[in-house]
Amino acid sequence: MPETVAAMLAATSLGAVWTACSPDFGTQGVIDRFSQIEPKVLITVDGYHYNGKTFSCLDRLPEILEHLPSIERVVVISYLGPEHNYSRWDQLLSTSDATEITFTPVNFNDPLYILYSSGTTGIPKCIVHGVGGTLLKHLSEHQLQCNIKPADRVFYFTTCSWMMWHWLVSTLASRAHIVLFDGSPTYPTPTFLWDIAQELQINFFGTSAKYLSTLHKLEVDISKTHELKELRTIGSTGSPLMPETFDYIWKNIKQDVQISSLSGGTDIVSCFVMGNPLSPVQRGEIQGPTLGLAIDIFNEKGESVKTGAGELVCTKPFPCRPIGFWKDEQNEKYHNAYYEKFPNTWHHGDFCEWTKNHGLIIHGRSDTTLNPGGVRIGTAEIYRQLENIDEIIECIAVGQQWQDDERIILFVIMKKDVELTTDLINKIKLHIRQNTTPRHVPAKIIAMPDLPRTKNNKLTETTVRDIIHGKEIKNKEALLNPDCLVFFTKIAELREE
Repeated sequence: MPETVAAMLAATSLGAVWTACSPDFGTQGVIDRFSQIEPKVLITVDGYHYNGKTFSCLDRLPEILEHLPSIERVVVISYLGPEHNYSRWDQLLSTSDATEITFTPVNFNDPLYILYSSGTTGIPKCIVHGVGGTLLKHLSEHQLQCNIKPADRVFYFTTCSWMMWHWLVSTLASRAHIVLFDGSPTYPTPTFLWDIAQELQINFFGTSAKYLSTLHKLEVDISKTHELKELRTIGSTGSPLMPETFDYIWKNIKQDVQISSLSGGTDIVSCFVMGNPLSPVQRGEIQGPTLGLAIDIFNEKGESVKTGAGELVCTKPFPCRPIGFWKDEQNEKYHNAYYEKFPNTWHHGDFCEWTKNHGLIIHGRSDTTLNPGGVRIGTAEIYRQLENIDEIIECIAVGQQWQDDERIILFVIMKKDVELTTDLINKIKLHIRQNTTPRHVPAKIIAMPDLPRTKNNKLTETTVRDIIHGKEIKNKEALLNPDCLVFFTKIAELREE
């Protein structure tokens, strides 16, 4: 909402540090993050809407404040309108005579934002980003790689805790307009975001690969119902964008639109690889590295490779590196997170490869790379094939240690009223085998009613992998839908089958 942007700008204008959890975070999720950094001011909305339902935030506030003794002031923004005894946003504004914002000069590497790792494997890491490097990188990405111009209208479907919110807000520095949206992307209709894009004449439309894939699965034809005359670029991130989704966009959304698949992360609050307005777009590929970053791909020995998949690295310093982790005085956690695998080289944790067009394909996170028979396989290679199976909506593939080797288990969400029969399982396996290799074929395919996902709506392979190995999930609060884990409680028994 606009007040979130205003609050962030107000905080940073004072030289303060901004951090956020979106309202859908549970009580423990907020406490796990904010208790580490000891904030002084807490600004919250009183509630929100999602999928036609109303959710209160004030119910959680007393317990959160009990665990945050550093808080000196609480300000509540009225959205749903219930009564409360906290300071009100509108009352504070009515007593102020400020008309212009002035920014306190700070150093290039002074802290600007604190973002958090997903927290699915433990307490989230507090990643501190600096003022100069963050904004410099954002400006180069927006103006030079995304062709965002003054007065353009830029939209990205994101919560205020995802790095893409920070990326979106920075487009104000390019004198562009930002479009904010609160709610479910498919409510009240699957085309609702495109209704907004048409009405507001959006030039850059950003969303997740999952959302675009969902529209594809639902066979929604935007091109027949919407005239997106001003739309130049569709940005996609969150997970690899499959070749079939490229085809869907050009056929069913808009033919003459640039598809900019981008990848980076919370770690750098920006992108390592993304599109650009000058080079051709190849289906299924990211166009190339972002400007100013010495991107390379290393094998396990730390050698640069030009063919085959390997680890995404950056071999030289770059301005948008985080300035550190909060309270990591000796930078030990920071070093272990990014520089332990390859000396003096940033190891990002993505498994990817160069293409013949000098672009890149990301095969998934390297820490969830499958390894049957000692051959490394990116999960995206399997997901790419499942895009062609109409009966499946979503899936997660994980490796399970099995008889001194590793086998692949594929969990799927089926379309409504579709059953995962033996014939369908055989069809899936045959399709994967014919289009990849026998090692890509899952040993088991299991239908599930839901799959665990993070607060940013990313499916989390790590959680599923830990469950089927009988490991305790330590931080369920980091998940958007922790209740779905009950469906996996018996999966550990697969070790006996």
